[in-house]
Amino acid sequence: MSLQYRSTRDLKANTISASEAILKGLSADGGLYVPTNIPKIDFDLSELPGFSYKELAFRILKLFYTDFSENELRKCIEHAYGDTFDTNLIAPLSFHGETGYLELFHGPTIAFKDIALQLLPHLMTTAAQKNHLQNKIVILTATSGDTGKAAMEGFADVDGTKIIVFYPKDGVSFIQEQQMLTQKGKNTFIFAVDGNFDVAQTNVKKLLNNEKLSRELADNNYQFSSANSINIGRLFPQVVYYFYAYAQMVKQKKITLGSAINFSVPTGNFGDILAGYYAKKMGLPINKLLCASNKNNVLTEFFNEGVYDRNRPFYVTSSPSMDILVSSNLERLLFYINNEDVQATTELMAQLNEHGKYTISSEIKNSLSDFFAAFADEDQTASEISRIYKLDGSVIDPHTAVASYVAKIYEERHSDSTIPTVVISTASPYKFPQSVLIGLHDPAAFESGFIALQALKKKSNLAFPKAIEQLLSKQGSRAKKIISSSDMKKAVKGILFKK
Repeated sequence: MSLQYRSTRDLKANTISASEAILKGLSADGGLYVPTNIPKIDFDLSELPGFSYKELAFRILKLFYTDFSENELRKCIEHAYGDTFDTNLIAPLSFHGETGYLELFHGPTIAFKDIALQLLPHLMTTAAQKNHLQNKIVILTATSGDTGKAAMEGFADVDGTKIIVFYPKDGVSFIQEQQMLTQKGKNTFIFAVDGNFDVAQTNVKKLLNNEKLSRELADNNYQFSSANSINIGRLFPQVVYYFYAYAQMVKQKKITLGSAINFSVPTGNFGDILAGYYAKKMGLPINKLLCASNKNNVLTEFFNEGVYDRNRPFYVTSSPSMDILVSSNLERLLFYINNEDVQATTELMAQLNEHGKYTISSEIKNSLSDFFAAFADEDQTASEISRIYKLDGSVIDPHTAVASYVAKIYEERHSDSTIPTVVISTASPYKFPQSVLIGLHDPAAFESGFIALQALKKKSNLAFPKAIEQLLSKQGSRAKKIISSSDMKKAVKGILFKK
């Protein structure tokens, strides 16, 4: 049976296919695409431990992308999860103490975005062929650090595509920026925006929904799409690794089949943890999804108080990929907890746009029982990095540290619980060497990024991943281009319509 997609803001409930939704990225009404129903898994949980990552990806994604043939989907998956990952497990599970850590940083850019963004270009080019698309696809993306590099890596020199990335000029780590500035690909373009991530993301959404600009693109044989987790081609591949983590917990005899576990997820734009929500609704035994925020704790307040208020100071932290005050994917959760009431969802998003704030009713707030929310400030993040290092000599990145700290908080508040927790470990510590070294009280934390890399290598005894080796060999191959947020449209047109 074909699964269709509708917008979270479309009162008429118009539907399109999965391949069409992947190509569009964002609905014309500003809403996000959601499936008309959340599918249940069509295999028994007892089969999980026997699946390879690729086979599990096929079993999960065929339920969401129903207009892709088995051959098409398997071919996309085979291309995505190959030798660009340094382990055929793709997402191995390790332990620090009794807590599991799902390592999602074994791809080409050493961050969790690789899991979806190595697959998205193959899904998108297949979708273009299925829909007889003649236009070139222009991927327009805002990044808080990791999406930009992972998206450019995935789409670099892919026929029929161009990718334009915007990032906050002072809001990413030194290594994240160097990774983007050294990206190869004649179809890849990168701009630093004089503003924070929310400014970049808001303006990208405006460009995606600019009807006049869209007509200009069409006249020149282009059309927009997105590589952010607003795109279902980005979102649903993330569901897979929740099932895979559970399978590994069973295989390592940490749980018995059918028993529930928690996941602690470092959360910014709400896509990663939303994938966990879908996994639970599909039938994965999840007790709680721990929404772990940094000092920009707008989501903590939402889950605990029922108020979403972006009218607060914006902090640049050691976990920049979470420095977000407008969590786009939360709109999808609002849609579900409002019983798929499109009008209610639209009204809440209008309030956020006009006033920067909305409040949900106590009745709706009671629908958030799947979640627990807490945050870690900068000192707590650093202390968690230190705690893990003292525990077993391992180093974790600051985003993972935030989720690890929140997992510890949950455990302390639920001391009678025997339910194990898996922390979603989203990045290699080598992406944030200075921040990690601060947690380890190493004076090299205050040296340049490349000196800090060497110091962290000595401290951790971890070999440099391939991504860092490549970075060290080709420093600064592009000039940093800084633009104002008001010039983003001009920058896009300059790339696409230059004579």
